[in-house]
Formats: sequence, C-alpha cells, structure tokens
Amino acid sequence: MLLVLSGAFSMSETVMMAANRYRLRSLAGQGNRGARLAIELLGKTDRLLGVVLLFNNLVNTAAATLVSVITLEIFGDERWVLGIATLLVTFAILVFSEITPKVIGATHADRLAPIFAFPLSALLRVFYFAIWFVNLFSRSLLWLLRLQPREDNHTALSVEELRAMVLESGQFIPHKHRSILVNLFDLESITVEDVMTPRGAIEAIDLSATEAELRRQIATSFHTRLAVHDGDSEQVIGVLHQRRLLNDTLEDGFSVERIRGLLAKPYYVPADTPLYSQIQFFQENQQRLAFVVDEYGEILGLITLEDIIEELIGKFTTSMPAAAGRLAWNEDGSVLVDGSANLRELNRRLDLALPTDGPKTLNGLILEHLQDIPETGVSMKIAEIPIEVVQTQDRRVRTARLFRPLGDGGGR
Repeated sequence: MLLVLSGAFSMSETVMMAANRYRLRSLAGQGNRGARLAIELLGKTDRLLGVVLLFNNLVNTAAATLVSVITLEIFGDERWVLGIATLLVTFAILVFSEITPKVIGATHADRLAPIFAFPLSALLRVFYFAIWFVNLFSRSLLWLLRLQPREDNHTALSVEELRAMVLESGQFIPHKHRSILVNLFDLESITVEDVMTPRGAIEAIDLSATEAELRRQIATSFHTRLAVHDGDSEQVIGVLHQRRLLNDTLEDGFSVERIRGLLAKPYYVPADTPLYSQIQFFQENQQRLAFVVDEYGEILGLITLEDIIEELIGKFTTSMPAAAGRLAWNEDGSVLVDGSANLRELNRRLDLALPTDGPKTLNGLILEHLQDIPETGVSMKIAEIPIEVVQTQDRRVRTARLFRPLGDGGGR
C-alpha cells in the first residue's frame, strides 16, 4: 500500500509539471473545475511541490522503515540481510513508485492533471501550515544562495516559441491555416520594400499622351487604381480610381481635365516600414495604396493592401495576366523567370531559399552576386540554385532560367 501511495504522489508530481497549461486554461474556460484547480495549483508551484514531496518522502521513508522492521523481526540482527532488504526496497520504489508512475504521468499528463488536482488541493488545504513551515526553510536557503525565483510570467511565450508550436501543431491546425499563422509572425520583420511592386513594373498613365492613347491604356488596365504622371515619369501627380472615372465619364464625357479633377493625392511611405505597421497606417489614413520612397524621396515601388494580404494568405487575385500565375517547375527541372520577380515570391512559389536580406528582385540578386551587368548566357550558382541569364536589356537582367537544386527531385 505504501508503494502504491508513493507511486500516486510521484505520478501526480510529473502530471502537474508536464501538463500543458494552455490546454488546461482552455478546459477551465469551458467550465472544467478540475482544470481550474490545476491552474491554481500551478500558479503556486512551491506549495504544489511542497505537498507532493512531503507526502512522497513520508511514504518512501515509511516503506523503508517497515521493511527494516520486518527484516529484523524475521532474521534478527543480521546486517547482510538488512543490506539486501535495503537494496530490494530501493529497487521496488524505483520501479513501482518512481519510474513507471512518472512515465505514465508524462504520457497522459493533460488528461490526468484535472483529476489529480482535486486530492492535491484538499491535501494542501488540510496540511497548509506544515507545508508553509517546510517552504519557510526552503525559501531561506534559496535566499542565502541568491537564487530567489523571479516573479515574472515564466509561462509567456516568445515569437519563436509560438512559431514552433504552430509548426508542430500537426493535425490540430490545417496546413493552410498554419501557413497563415506563420506568415503573421513575420510581419514585424518584413518591410514594404520586400513585397512592393518595383517602380519599373508600376502601371501608370501619362496625361501628356493623346486622348486616344489614354483611353487605350485605361481600357486595358489590370488595376482599379493607376498612378498618374504629367510628362515626367519620375514624378507622380496623383492616383486615379477608375470607378470614379467611369461614373464621371458616363455623366460628362472623357477628357484629360476631367481626369485631373478626379486624381487623389499620392500617399508615400518609407521603404523600411514593417508590414504590420503599414497595415495600421493604411487603416488610420483610410488608404489602400502607397508609393514606397527611399531616404532621398525617390520612388522605389508601389505597395497595396492587397500585396500585404497576399503575403499572408498567398496569391488570390485573378485580374493579373495569366502568365503571372504559371510560375512552376517544368518537366526538365527548370523555370523561366522575369528579372523583376520578387525573391520572396520565388521562394514561396518554387520552394527555394534565395537570400532576401539584400536585393529584393532576381535582377538585383544577380547583379549583386556578379558585381557586374552580365551578358546573355552567363550562368552562376546562388544558394545552391543554378541560374542562367537568358536576356539582358537596358543594363538589367530581363529574363533568367532557374534550375531545381540537386537532391530536390530534379534539376542539374
């Protein structure tokens, strides 16, 4: 019976220490009284360990003493017999009261914690003074050793710990949901420059063009909002919302002056703004589109609310040209990529590991790697990924061919 009691206290210690506190809080929130008691006990660890170890050591000592008494009664004062009895009771305590119960407790900690919380809470209330008295000496010893326990919340999780929990959630969270949650953790480290549309790829109209050309550009545009220039392609004078233009045109006809009157003031943001902050700025300023500028005020690109959402949940727009959605490995393990392609998007779509802490586009990465403007046909390897320059134009890489890394199911 003493061995059984010792095993129960050993199991309770492991169960309470190994139980998932967040799962217990969830159960407590659903009205589980045992889970609520377990959370209360875990909130005062010194008293919890005090009651468990007090009774566990009392029972173990009683078992050893009882074995000694029985041995002396049967065999008399034979020291070698007493030594054998001590070894046997130690073995029994280790196997039946320590190792086996603790393994069972660690395996079923979340299920057993609400059950063990009831007797442990009762023992703590009944023997509170004795436990307080023992802990008084324990705390004094810790104070002398300058090992006072900190009062901060040791159950708080860091971002990396939360990320690990999400990634290891397995069947509890669908893969797509895990991907979105992991992307959320990156919002503070990713800047608008990482996901913006480069300046060369911004779709814009120039009011100095003919009215016929303006009509054609607007009619074939893939976007509802367009950047507007007036002769100087380096200077944005406003943003045109095509829905407003359509409403106005139906009433008063199409003209350049009507377009000027419909322009919204351009909104600018620094290139190093974190995505999480940019979401807040969009909300506070009631904007959906911003021009990204460097420290000198030069426009680097364009960021939209849709870009940030797609960074979280993946591409979903169907308004872009069909070719933009065909980024996938060919049968020969290669893929043809535009030089202006965003590196983060390439990593996501092709499952690569191109470095993203420097240049943001494939063209920029190749130029930085070679420290020169390459000629057509030049090949290199970056992050174990073979890359071949297919076309260069206007001092930049227009098109490049990527090959699947070796050991990744293909390539060369």
